[in-house]
Amino acid sequence: MLPQKQHRFSVTDYYRMAETGVLHADARVELLDGQIIDMSPIGPFHGSVTKQLLQLLAAAARGRWLVAVQDPLHLDDHSEPEPDLMLLKPVPDFYRQQHPRPGDVLLLIEIADTTLQTDQEIKLPAYGQAGLAEVWIVNLVEERLEVYREPHFTGYGSKTVLRAGDQASPLNFPDVVVSVAALFRR
Repeated sequence: MLPQKQHRFSVTDYYRMAETGVLHADARVELLDGQIIDMSPIGPFHGSVTKQLLQLLAAAARGRWLVAVQDPLHLDDHSEPEPDLMLLKPVPDFYRQQHPRPGDVLLLIEIADTTLQTDQEIKLPAYGQAGLAEVWIVNLVEERLEVYREPHFTGYGSKTVLRAGDQASPLNFPDVVVSVAALFRR
């Protein structure tokens, strides 16, 4: 007997389902490795940290990057996740013709509480395989910032864990400093 195969949806299938109403317009979902994944609701702490980082990163940009908030990232033909924040290479049309691709991402940030396992075990390896140079996971559960660098085919070669008292700076922008303690201040 042949083993059953799962059907993997493509990005094209995914958008067609939205256009035809199979996926509701207000559905909070993302496409990961051909599977449509429900996204968790965003709680107040998660939302607050997102806004805090957005304000800091937007103020520091000075034209060096665009800040994208919960926008799609076209990883490949079967994955289009919606990370919490991305610093993107600036382009004149603000990605009007297509969603950003891995080569457009200067820094990707996931803010994780209920999604921690998915972010660490599913999304992070996909980001590494796609070649994203740097990913931060703001781990709200353990109140730490996980910095991943050196992408490769199974994930990342370098992981640094930062806690209250530490500071983080994006690899490409060492002048931008994020206080880890400030992220978790309640």
